[in-house]
Amino acid sequence: MTPTLLLATRNEHKAREIEAMLASWRIEPLPAAVRLPPETGETFAENALGKARAAAAATGRVALGDDSGIEADALGGAPGVRSARYAGEHASDGDNLAKLRAAAPVGSGLAYVCALAIVDPAAGVEHVVEGRCTGRLAAEPRGDGGFGYDPVFLADDDPAGRTMAQLRPEEKAAISHRGRAVEALRDWLAGPEGAAIAARLGAAPPPARPEER
Repeated sequence: MTPTLLLATRNEHKAREIEAMLASWRIEPLPAAVRLPPETGETFAENALGKARAAAAATGRVALGDDSGIEADALGGAPGVRSARYAGEHASDGDNLAKLRAAAPVGSGLAYVCALAIVDPAAGVEHVVEGRCTGRLAAEPRGDGGFGYDPVFLADDDPAGRTMAQLRPEEKAAISHRGRAVEALRDWLAGPEGAAIAARLGAAPPPARPEER
């Protein structure tokens, strides 16, 4: 039996990436009736934990919350936790991208950050992991893949100088903030507390992913 995590997000792009990266666990979408709290935390970890707690409380299930965004060195770390709403509460990816390009100089430093929080209400267990990916702001958007700020994010770990939107999904997963957060989560799930969750759900814990960086 494959253990199941309830994913506390309404973002289909994030859901697809997490499902592909955490293949040894079944990822179940959030029921429509479950309401997630507003992202009012001052850190990605606070927001991710708030989502996971809300989903776990509403369903009694083991839940996984995600919060992520981009930090620009030239803007003192902004937009940060407001990345999805940088250009306004109902801004599109294009709106947010245009505002970042107008505010930060080409070639300036960027960092993608992802926090993942797991909450097991039955065991009273909560755990948060974080992944980071550094890079620079590209002169022009490039690539058709990814989402969000990917078309202008030149990852330091890609020697070819491509944007995140130009990478194949498996290439992006190997170096991205979300890929690194999932790697840290897999390591935790393979440890004592994660193994206990998997055992209670009727499955053996997944093996930790080998170091790839």
